[in-house]
Amino acid sequence: MMSDYKPNDVEAKWQKQWEETALYRQVIDKSMPKHYALTMLPYPSGDLHIGHWYAMTPSDARARFMRMRGYNVLFPMGFDAFGLPAENAAIKNNVHPAKWTFANIERMRGQLRSMGAMFDWEREAVSADPDYYRWTQWFFKKLMELNLAYRKMSAVDFCPNCNTTLAREQVWGEDRHCERCGTPVIKKDLEQWFFKTTDYAEELLDFSQIEWPERVKVMQTNWIGRSTGADVTFHTEQGDPIEIFTTRPDTLWGATFMVLAPEHPLVAKITTDEQLAAVTEYRDNAQKLTDIDRETADREKTGVFTGAYAINPVNEARIPIWIADYVLMTYGSGAIMAVPAHDERDFEFATKYGLEIIEVIRMPGREESDGPLEAAYTSKYEGHLVNSGAFDGTAVAEAVEKVTAWLEEKGIGKEAINYRLRDWLISRQRYWGAPIPVIYCPDHGAVPVPDEELPVMLPEDVEFMPTGESPLKLHEGFLHTNCPICDKPSLRETDTMDTFMCSSWYQYRYLSPHDGEHPFDPEEGAYWLPVDQYTGGIEHATMHLIYTRFFTKAMREMGLVTIDEPMTALYNQGMVLGEDGEKMSKSRGNVVAPDELVDKFGADTVRAYLMFFAKWNQGGPWNYDGIKGPERLLNDVWDVGTHEYAPSSEAAGANRNLRRKTHQVIRKVTQDLEGFSFNTAVAAIMELRNSILDAKKGANVSTAVWNEAVASLLLVLAPIAPHITEELWAQRGREYSIHQQPWPTWDEEAAKEDSITLVVQINGKVRDKIETEAGQDDETLKEIALASEKVQGWLEGNPPRKVIVVKGRLVNIVK
Repeated sequence: MMSDYKPNDVEAKWQKQWEETALYRQVIDKSMPKHYALTMLPYPSGDLHIGHWYAMTPSDARARFMRMRGYNVLFPMGFDAFGLPAENAAIKNNVHPAKWTFANIERMRGQLRSMGAMFDWEREAVSADPDYYRWTQWFFKKLMELNLAYRKMSAVDFCPNCNTTLAREQVWGEDRHCERCGTPVIKKDLEQWFFKTTDYAEELLDFSQIEWPERVKVMQTNWIGRSTGADVTFHTEQGDPIEIFTTRPDTLWGATFMVLAPEHPLVAKITTDEQLAAVTEYRDNAQKLTDIDRETADREKTGVFTGAYAINPVNEARIPIWIADYVLMTYGSGAIMAVPAHDERDFEFATKYGLEIIEVIRMPGREESDGPLEAAYTSKYEGHLVNSGAFDGTAVAEAVEKVTAWLEEKGIGKEAINYRLRDWLISRQRYWGAPIPVIYCPDHGAVPVPDEELPVMLPEDVEFMPTGESPLKLHEGFLHTNCPICDKPSLRETDTMDTFMCSSWYQYRYLSPHDGEHPFDPEEGAYWLPVDQYTGGIEHATMHLIYTRFFTKAMREMGLVTIDEPMTALYNQGMVLGEDGEKMSKSRGNVVAPDELVDKFGADTVRAYLMFFAKWNQGGPWNYDGIKGPERLLNDVWDVGTHEYAPSSEAAGANRNLRRKTHQVIRKVTQDLEGFSFNTAVAAIMELRNSILDAKKGANVSTAVWNEAVASLLLVLAPIAPHITEELWAQRGREYSIHQQPWPTWDEEAAKEDSITLVVQINGKVRDKIETEAGQDDETLKEIALASEKVQGWLEGNPPRKVIVVKGRLVNIVK
């Protein structure tokens, strides 16, 4: 038995015993309700930072709490091990990405164990392991079979100095430079693979089966960007069709010019010789901007006239064709009709370049004689059409439907739905990723690699000097193979897959990471799926969290799952900032290393502080001084947990007070852990600690009341500080393990206050505070408040106009 609290000794002891007894090994048990808890898996960068702890330890506390509530809880962990950092490290340090990655995993695995989390390590999955990426490749093939994977020419960012293509996360800053060398990037067209996420756009907008934060749902809704309107066909004077999508077909008669994206394929064909130099220069400059930069609302609009004209199909008007970088090829057809009178962006553009502005929607109260519009009028609900031929006088609220029907009747347009969401580009021209399992045959084209030849292994002897193409293209042994159909010499696909591909299905592989026959065991899937509680950062709202939803829906089409959504509930934690209030980074020198804190204070103290110092969904600046409170809490818990209590006397009031606080705290912590309010849960535990210390000092409560309070303290603290509570539970002769004990229940009668402080307000201002018996009804509280001498003085003998009782603790009197 340990007499002094030595966190490192306690934690090493119990981590060893938990592993030896397989305490956290979870198996199917149909007699219990299941709870699949999942926190986002880390990238093996080499060291855990305090942000990992902030994401994982509260998630672990919640999982432990659910286990004690009687659920069969699965809480696995793994590593998202492919990606850019390993390849950069290989180039910089002349170390193979696999060696760098797996060495980091080994180190991080030890750090994760030091948390004392209830991870089921027998279910660990590593995305860079061939046993894992074999199934990533298998899924790619299945998506091909479902016609959800296709290949097309698409632009990428290219660094001319490194001679390499870059994913969006590798391009930094307003000047669009390579994060590796700082050189400005250029655009380059390559044949690449895509997944048809747009096929599920409507279903992805349906959140009825998931309890996710409203903010995430709004972000995904905006990212998907559903718009209803009409497809309309304009033509150039030479007869080339220009398809446009508009949400305002009622404004077609006000289209006075067209705008094409600088990358639009028609630009080169229609640009006149006189405008060629200006158009070429503008297109080159546009290539240096991100889509986000180009769409920024407050950015000045610029453009260049192509010299060509189009014909407006509704009135045969001849209108100029411009190019402008605020129009994107990734949205719609890369062409828009510009209606400056009724679109703010078009109005700004037309005013700048002196283009015609024709009013076609007359706002209420405006007369034709009022002169030119001073700003765009954009209402869809008020006003009527003018200068619109047969539709003049039509109320704008009815116009879209009527004009759309007319366009379909005339054969120049049709009702349409458009999405901002683009198909998922999954090709990466780099080495450290899952190879795309496709072979290019001169006769049969793109042929998937047969299942029996999976995985397509990454060769270890690869040249890493960047050339602008995948390093796999330079590996003769990898590149050259034979067609699976005709056995003719063929070439392998040398692109690897986006790492989001690996993380879109990892929760399924956790179910049976060593299964060689299936991506996951169907029996395990039938029991554990879907994930009941997912936790992680909101920064993944519009990429990973959309991709994993898409993947699950595609897996449903494959017959692998019967669920529609991967995770039923989602909770987003905030971020730990440096003491300077800035995001932690090595360059700022404000990174907090958890290993040092664990050595000094113990993992339990670090865990408790991370759950106490801020609201979990908000985060905040790290404060080294703040850890003293949780450190003191655990030292006090050790003190009372090892104290051999013997009452010197008994006082009924003392017994009642300690029992009341015990049951109040059980209730409070239960409610707080249910709602992820870890900071208030720790605060409540501190209150119980204080009450127990008072009882210890007075030695005036019964042994039974003392033992109930201390046992309850350990049980409610166990999810937050698992090691010290396990040790004290054992020292007190209780059954192993505290983490297998049922969660304590509270007695409402015991938790009830004997008295309350009744606050009395007159016209919203506090005029008296009255100590009175708890639990009285509203009428009685009104009588007590009105009987107050202070209140009577303020009322001056007049009856109140109104008396309101609020939550049984406050009475508001209106004079």
